[in-house]
Amino acid sequence: MTNFRSTSAASPEQQVDYLNELFEPLNFQERLEKLYELFQADEILITSSFGTKSVFLLHLLSRINPGQQIHFIDTGYHFPETLRYKQQLAEDFGLEVIDVHPNPERHAETRDQELWNSDPDRCCHINKVEPLNDIKPDYSVWISGLMGYQTDFRSDQRLFEWDGQVLKCHPLIDIDEGEFLYHVSYHDLPQHPLEAEGFGSVGCTHCTERGKGRSGRWQGQEKTECGLHPDYFANKMQS
Repeated sequence: MTNFRSTSAASPEQQVDYLNELFEPLNFQERLEKLYELFQADEILITSSFGTKSVFLLHLLSRINPGQQIHFIDTGYHFPETLRYKQQLAEDFGLEVIDVHPNPERHAETRDQELWNSDPDRCCHINKVEPLNDIKPDYSVWISGLMGYQTDFRSDQRLFEWDGQVLKCHPLIDIDEGEFLYHVSYHDLPQHPLEAEGFGSVGCTHCTERGKGRSGRWQGQEKTECGLHPDYFANKMQS
């Protein structure tokens, strides 16, 4: 496996600056195509929640590299509608979806203690962050579908950043909501079934309510992200 960091004499910061400058003028499809010029498919980790905003990136990937594996972190607390939607998109787009599960004993701890009520950050860490951290070292670049318009935290993210030893790419980070909705409508992409019931964002059953955008996630708490994106907790501690 070729690691982008090891192939360049530039510092990690210089590499990220170079990639951001190279990729920012490109459209979303061109960014993904360019990424596959720089990295082999087996170097690229792609995760999807199969939530309400996942379909556009998955559609793009299915056109550019249909054989690309998509990793889905199965927390054990997903809505049945999300699992059916995952199956639908996998069939419609020809996706190879790999389910990633938390440690069974650790997961049982969150269930028995109902950690989503007492310590939701820890619950997310056990059921989402730890399983992802177990597989990230096997890859050179991680593609995430974050979009800047969704939250203040996401609006501060760059197209490329380092996440430990993994290069993180947000190819849709600068899309605006109108453009996203246009693409979904133009390509007649299937929506998450819970959108029609007023869910703007969908995560685990215990921590998701109806609401516009991400307002229904962790209602009544300061928490706005699951923690998969480490900078979130760094920013939270500084605020």
